[in-house]
Amino acid sequence: MALIHHTTMTPTKLELLAEWLPRQPWYQGDGTTDLRRAGGFRLDDPAGEVGIEFMVVTDGPLTYHVPMTYRGAPLKGAEQALIGTSEHGVLGTRWLYDGVHDPVLQAQLSALLRGETVPQMQGESDTPDPSVSGELAAGAPAEPTVAIVRVPRPGPAPADALGSVTADWTLADGTPVRGVLVRA
Repeated sequence: MALIHHTTMTPTKLELLAEWLPRQPWYQGDGTTDLRRAGGFRLDDPAGEVGIEFMVVTDGPLTYHVPMTYRGAPLKGAEQALIGTSEHGVLGTRWLYDGVHDPVLQAQLSALLRGETVPQMQGESDTPDPSVSGELAAGAPAEPTVAIVRVPRPGPAPADALGSVTADWTLADGTPVRGVLVRA
């Protein structure tokens, strides 16, 4: 179980994402970001070393999904995935990574699809998030290839999906929606 510290991070996650997002090939905005937290969830690292968060943000009418990992030291070989560093009020310097490139996130995401781990609320310690569901279709491989949905849309998983992770978020206009954040 991850312990959530209610403290400061300088710069904040949203400040780091505001600089990082416009440089991504899937970014659809004009380069001037106005990011707001819209949803997301966490997964626990069994070793207790890596923070794992799936964050959904809005940028005006656009929605983005950014899986992130937080580490107490740089992840070797993942320089291209570094979102930035932040000073955590309790834990000190944290290296924030695009979780797509972090093997700990990938392993826990596969475990979620297999039903072997429980998604957690974003801002509370040891609190399951029942609004997040992960499942594999019957006959799907135990370690399927997964694709992060970077620009999620409301709606169910495609009928032919081998698996998916679905969750709730809130659009910029306040409308609550549900959609696919990960496809297998």
